[in-house]
Amino acid sequence: MRIPASQKTLRCISRVYDFRILEPISQIDLAKALGIGRKALADIEKGVAQPSLYTAFRIAEYFNTPIEKIFFFK
Repeated sequence: MRIPASQKTLRCISRVYDFRILEPISQIDLAKALGIGRKALADIEKGVAQPSLYTAFRIAEYFNTPIEKIFFFK
């Protein structure tokens, strides 16, 4: 499927860090709970990497909040 040029510049914004600090839970403990590595979680928090759909839903489920409150595109 071809992606329109206007959508190629969209960036996934993550609020995982904000939710993690409010919990509070360490990066290591959250990564273990999600079944991912700490570095992967750090990259998601910094916006360096985008989570898979499965991981994004797991994060939303962990914080008991809708996925669109944690991730959005800008």
